[in-house]
Amino acid sequence: MTDVVRGFANSPLNWPAIIMFGLTHGLVLTLLPWYALTHDFSLAAWIGAAFFMGATGMSITAGYHRLWSHRAYEAHWLVRLPLMLFGAMSLQNSTLIWASLHRVHHKNVDHVDLDPYSIRRGFWFAHMGWMLRDYPSAELDLSNVRDLEKDPLLAFQHKHYLGLALFMNIGMPLLVGAAFGDAWGFLLLGGLLRIVLNHHFTFFINSAAHWWGRRPYTIENSARDNDLISLVTFGEGYHNYHHLFQWDYRNGIRWWQFDPTKWLIYGCSTLGLAWNLKRVPEFLVQRAMLERQFAEARLGLEGCNHHPTRLQALQTLLQHEVEAFGAIMGEWRALQTDRFEAARKQIADTWENSEVRRRLAHLEESLRMQRKRVRLLRLQSV
Repeated sequence: MTDVVRGFANSPLNWPAIIMFGLTHGLVLTLLPWYALTHDFSLAAWIGAAFFMGATGMSITAGYHRLWSHRAYEAHWLVRLPLMLFGAMSLQNSTLIWASLHRVHHKNVDHVDLDPYSIRRGFWFAHMGWMLRDYPSAELDLSNVRDLEKDPLLAFQHKHYLGLALFMNIGMPLLVGAAFGDAWGFLLLGGLLRIVLNHHFTFFINSAAHWWGRRPYTIENSARDNDLISLVTFGEGYHNYHHLFQWDYRNGIRWWQFDPTKWLIYGCSTLGLAWNLKRVPEFLVQRAMLERQFAEARLGLEGCNHHPTRLQALQTLLQHEVEAFGAIMGEWRALQTDRFEAARKQIADTWENSEVRRRLAHLEESLRMQRKRVRLLRLQSV
């Protein structure tokens, strides 16, 4: 047993978190039903709760996560300010603390000792248990967010987090609710119920998205793509992709994938409120998916019970595809060299808009076609 694991067993209770979760869940299970039976919630209260739910959820996904934890894009203060304020409303700690722990998670994903919310310690631990004790894996060290400390908005939020959180969660719903003549309805729905739902929806990324779903890009970690989770997390459910390409401002990279966070970020960019949106080149995405299919094909052939002659033919086909993939990668590396030379000669714009684009598009299409052939080969081994 490692020293860290021994520390896990003896970790003291985190009473502030226990009291917060106990209070919010207890009131949702008692006060909220009683109020619903004895009073009427106004339509405005339901609409307000939906707005606060969306604002806090997006502040976590577009703000805490993609903007600040991963620096996947840059944004104007008119975007950063509401993301900071509604981030405090989400009651998930300051941006600096949230981003610091999240960066540790990505650096040590699935490590039983070092990942703050490692799924290897169980579903409950990854979902909420890691916050109920002062575990050594979640020991705070802000040295990995020095870049964020330079942002005055984040420094202000971190310094005044408790006051901001109390105002946004109690004062804001009461003030808006009073304006609509339903202060208690706004507080119970837009404050209390919204907190509990927002917490669990966010926590599902650490638990369910590392437990259940597809792994089309990599099996090097436990992260999964899960469309259902994306519906309640504003697009964060495409987690297998995210853990391989964490710097991409998108999680759902296809147009049909539900990722309202990427739509918000892109929309802000069209208005000049966001810029430097980082995207993983399509070639790298196709390469990752093809490498994953090669691994599945090899496993399929290892368990194949076809006639030896048939098995050898399939193995030969797979070897040919591997060789073809090697040739494509060689051409891609040569293309990167040409690209570098073009940039060095300061003709990058002309080059990018002509020869490189044409050759890169050809390579991407080659990988797509090869993926279809490898998928067919995999099906033949069943």
